[in-house]
Amino acid sequence: MNRKQKKALRNIIAAIIMLVIIKISERFIAYEELINNGFPTGRVILFILYMIPYLTVGYDILKKALKGIRNRQVFDENFLMAVATLGAIAVALIYNGDYTEAVAVMLFYQIGELFQSIAVGKSRKNISDLMDIRPDYANIEKDGTLIQTDPDEVSIGSIIVVRPGEKIPIDGVVIEGCSSLNTAALTGESVPLDVSETDNVISGCVNISGVLKIQTTKEFGESTASKVLDLVENAASRKSKSENFISKFAKYYTPVVCYSALALAILPPLILMISGRDANFGQWIYRALTFLVISCPCALVISIPLSFFAGLGGASEAGILIKGSNYLEALASTGYVVFDKTGTLTKGVFEVCDIHPENDISKDELIEYAAMAEMDSNHPISISLKKAYGKDIDRSRVSDIEEISGHGISALVDKKKVLAGNIKLMRKYGLNVPEDLKETGTVVYVAVEDRYAGYIIISDVVKEGAKEAISLLHSDGVTGTVMLTGDADRVAKNVATELGIKEVYSELLPADKVTKVEEILSKKNAAQKVAFVGDGINDAPVLSRADIGIAMGALGSDAAIEAADIVLMDDDPKKISKAIRIARKCMRIVYENTIFAIGVKVLCLILGAIGIANMWVAIFADVGVMVIAVINAIRALFVKKL
Repeated sequence: MNRKQKKALRNIIAAIIMLVIIKISERFIAYEELINNGFPTGRVILFILYMIPYLTVGYDILKKALKGIRNRQVFDENFLMAVATLGAIAVALIYNGDYTEAVAVMLFYQIGELFQSIAVGKSRKNISDLMDIRPDYANIEKDGTLIQTDPDEVSIGSIIVVRPGEKIPIDGVVIEGCSSLNTAALTGESVPLDVSETDNVISGCVNISGVLKIQTTKEFGESTASKVLDLVENAASRKSKSENFISKFAKYYTPVVCYSALALAILPPLILMISGRDANFGQWIYRALTFLVISCPCALVISIPLSFFAGLGGASEAGILIKGSNYLEALASTGYVVFDKTGTLTKGVFEVCDIHPENDISKDELIEYAAMAEMDSNHPISISLKKAYGKDIDRSRVSDIEEISGHGISALVDKKKVLAGNIKLMRKYGLNVPEDLKETGTVVYVAVEDRYAGYIIISDVVKEGAKEAISLLHSDGVTGTVMLTGDADRVAKNVATELGIKEVYSELLPADKVTKVEEILSKKNAAQKVAFVGDGINDAPVLSRADIGIAMGALGSDAAIEAADIVLMDDDPKKISKAIRIARKCMRIVYENTIFAIGVKVLCLILGAIGIANMWVAIFADVGVMVIAVINAIRALFVKKL
């Protein structure tokens, strides 16, 4: 508990003790008969005694109500509680009634407020503990000693030291050491990430074992930890339609019920008086005050934003960062999920899948010739060839390297002319090669001394869990899954078939992807939303055009965090289904709380207006409903089993 909550609890306990003492004393002292030579009567003494616990728990409510009146923002829950309880005290004073109900209303209202404050504080603490990734310092080595420096003061290119148990303060590259990193706060993944020299590391991860020396590649303000924290802290500012509706509802609802209560207190007794019957103003004022307590919109005003806040926190715990409750609400209505292929459903890393030598050349020789010829190229295909070769390349064996744009490479390897490239390269040199290949992937043809030597198949690898992710989306009731890619049609269709995606569009430019998403947006029904899942960098236009943009595997990617509405902090495709389930659970809770709160209040308002419900029923309709709604809202935090 914080200081404010502890003070509220002390006041509540003190008020309860005083109320109990007063009720006990009433059994032994006849206050109304107590007259002592000019001193106040026992009735006045009793009034003073009851005002002590009332002001103990109600002082801050009365103060807020007066402040609201002074600022011309009259109609809120503080005003309702102040009018209702002061009115109940006035009725008890005039008609020699009981002050207990007025004190009890304020007391239970404050108990409900305390409970709500603790619940919100708990959910905030869960999120802040989860997102406790902000580093307090960075270690810079000077003259053999480590000096703790504010991360804001560390410039790009500096060398920092991260010891076991410390957070990585700034994004960078490991230049010395190896270790395992705990990335749970960012990804929700419990399995440590192993890193060593030349690996990129991001801020917010906790170093588990070895000492790391890291050369920073960003300033602290631009590092992953800072961007993620900024995203989480600002998520509450993007309100959902439900939250905006509740805000507008409360704005008009509160004055309406206040005027309705005033009408209930005045009109019926006036009509009765005109008709010659007993008006009994006290009875109707009591009903109006009961009506006011029942009508307090606390349950809705508190539980709906809390439900979304808890949903955002639960998603963050799972490594899913949602930029606002408006996106959480939209995600619950997802009807179509459109995927980019490379880097989203596949790893985006090319690997040699098959080697087909020809004309008395072995597999080892074929891959050696190709790797030698491609040794100076940084193209992903060249890198995959060198990786498959797996040996250090003797540069003295290679000369006269020529890159032929759009075709491939020509080079001398051991003084033999080697060609490595696509079919255009083979045709350029008049070589006949097989064209109608059944294998899926990119084909690298190799020729040695103007003689066809074979071909190598290189393909992108489908991510583990991608097939299951598509299956989960279908089982979640998503109407359609679509894949958009710039790859060749044959490659795209093979990947789509493997994953279970029925609708696929290939050989697309970024602008073509936007057009396809617009076509899907036009054919869906109004209640459905279209989500696009991409890498957040080259898919920025289509991420922005879709109803919901999801950046996948975007850990450490500035562009992903900026472009997308939702960021999946690891590379697990199954998190898309989990995000949708979290959103749907959150919206179910919102609807449950809305229906329950409005339903109970409408019923109790009717009962209060006709005189069946008393102040104790009003307390349940206000505080009881609020507490139940808050407990229900907190359920949105628990998402592990979704």
